[in-house]
Amino acid sequence: MKQWKDRKRFGMHLAIGAVALLFVILGGYASPSAYNATIGAISGNSAQEEVYKLGLDLQGGVHLVYEADMSAIAQDERAAALEGVRDVIERRVNAFGVSEPLVQTNISGGRYRVIVELAGVFDVGDAIDLIGETPILEFKLPTQEIDIEITDEDQIEIDAAQDEERAAALAVLDRAIAGEDFSDLVREFSLDTATVESGGYIGFVDESHSVFDGLATEIEDGRYSTGVIDGLYESTSSMHVIHFLSEDVDEAVQTSHILICHTESERCTSDRSKEEAFTFAQEVLEGTTTRNFSDQAIEFSDGPSSEEGGDLGLVSKGAMVAVFEDALFALSDGEISEIVETEFGYHIIYRLNTQETPQYEIAHLEMEWTTASDLLVIDPWENTELSGKHVAAASVSFDPQFGTPYVVLDFNGEGADLFATLTEENVGEVIGIFLDGEPISTPVVQQAIYGGQASITGQFGLDEAKLLALRLNAGALPVPIEIVSRQTVGPTLGAESLDKSMNAAAIGFVLVGLFMIAYYRFAGLLAVLSLMIYTVLNLVLYRALGVTITLAGIAGFILSLGMAVDANVLIFERLREELRSGRDLQTAIDEGFRRAWTSIRDGNVTTLIAAGVLFFFSTSFVKGFALTLGLGVLLSMITAVFVTRLLLKWSSSFKRLNGKWLYGGNKE
Repeated sequence: MKQWKDRKRFGMHLAIGAVALLFVILGGYASPSAYNATIGAISGNSAQEEVYKLGLDLQGGVHLVYEADMSAIAQDERAAALEGVRDVIERRVNAFGVSEPLVQTNISGGRYRVIVELAGVFDVGDAIDLIGETPILEFKLPTQEIDIEITDEDQIEIDAAQDEERAAALAVLDRAIAGEDFSDLVREFSLDTATVESGGYIGFVDESHSVFDGLATEIEDGRYSTGVIDGLYESTSSMHVIHFLSEDVDEAVQTSHILICHTESERCTSDRSKEEAFTFAQEVLEGTTTRNFSDQAIEFSDGPSSEEGGDLGLVSKGAMVAVFEDALFALSDGEISEIVETEFGYHIIYRLNTQETPQYEIAHLEMEWTTASDLLVIDPWENTELSGKHVAAASVSFDPQFGTPYVVLDFNGEGADLFATLTEENVGEVIGIFLDGEPISTPVVQQAIYGGQASITGQFGLDEAKLLALRLNAGALPVPIEIVSRQTVGPTLGAESLDKSMNAAAIGFVLVGLFMIAYYRFAGLLAVLSLMIYTVLNLVLYRALGVTITLAGIAGFILSLGMAVDANVLIFERLREELRSGRDLQTAIDEGFRRAWTSIRDGNVTTLIAAGVLFFFSTSFVKGFALTLGLGVLLSMITAVFVTRLLLKWSSSFKRLNGKWLYGGNKE
């Protein structure tokens, strides 16, 4: 029996030692300033101090309120649209590295608002620029027909402007022909900001290039040789000084295909199983010849090109998925492939003929050229159905031949179909990509593009390509927004609020501790130790979970501290009752905890429910209050039931500390 008691006592001492050691370790983590002071006093060095994350009201920053214009959105779609606005703003803010941003929605009285809190940002203008007003990602085509009515006065103004601009462009051309560095001239005079850093480099153009229409033909006819072209090249909206760098030949294959989809196909819907689709593809292949290929495609193909007899246009290497491309270029002209499987289904590929297109590598310097559309403010671009909502992701990739970066766009299912149709109908034409109403890229469609992926090239620098991908990933707001409130909280005010809150908490803790000791004697002292452990555990959780501390959050912590005190009060009152009824100390401790537990459990659970409701259905500061309150209540149950009980059991094992009076009982 004595041996068992000795083992029990040893185990209890060991548990208390573990708690004490854990308290010291966690205390160093929870209070880095105190830890650093101790380390500095011992070794002269201090560890890296990681401060707690402070909210807007304690750190200072910017509070913005945006209101979304839902006039064009159906009633049942407005909540989802507002969430889309919140997601876009949050991605933008996070992408620019703002510490602990808070972005929340609020719907009240028919108003749809987004609340943005940026701690550590003190310039309202910078904050607004960071978020943007109403950025929209659009894919546009050049306006086909523009009905312009020009008066005699308009024409005189246009002619005068063009004479002045032509003279300026000719002066630059003369300097280029004289041998001045073309890249330097580009940086000084060119209007094409996308190519300035690359010395005006465009890449290869051919006769299909819409901007430099006719240039390739004139070079092919021998009118020009490599070097600066002696003469200005006039496009529809600007003048160009052209630097002809080199020439090459691009091989493209005129291609048609029949696509048979199945239930596992990407971006292609069909009720056929994969096995049924393969069997059907075999049947179609058996009945297909070069003479009836177009008719077979119209009748059986599931692809968007079926109406055109499966025509994919001219396909160059790198335009299709690898499996499709390998099969195509393994064929000879006039040959039909066996069944080719890709992620889009089963293909029957027909290689009609090969065309070699001369290409010419150029750089350019763009000069201003006033046109009637400039004078009359006519938009030369028209919208398509494709927009930013159809972009799933954007990333930076690198050209395997030249190592130059470019941006890859991945569309969602609907976007992939729209993009395929758009490129099919506009081969050889420009598709303008606009962000915030400004063109960020104007690539020329070389052939129809399937698979939901497009490339934006423009001789970007790596930083430019990363920035473009970042802006595209940030997306476009689904609805217009307008800022309706802006407020700045200064860091000085925040620091003052934090100091006052911490002083109030410290004073409250000391007063509560003195009361507990005075009223409950030695048990009160143990309660103070338990509350100290409770406080340290809270601070550890705040740092470990990355909790943003606000004034409301501090209030939640102080309230949870009161709940922890209340739990100890319930335990000690039940303990006193048991001691005064004549029970021995060990039995009184066990019975006191058993009787107090139901009250502690019920009170804390109801508080947790209230904190959960506040956290999930409230906004801004109330959410921080609910979080710290909920964490504190959970920990208060743990410390009251386990830590306080362990301390009581341990102290009662010492003969000198075994008197009932020390724990609230009567003197023996």
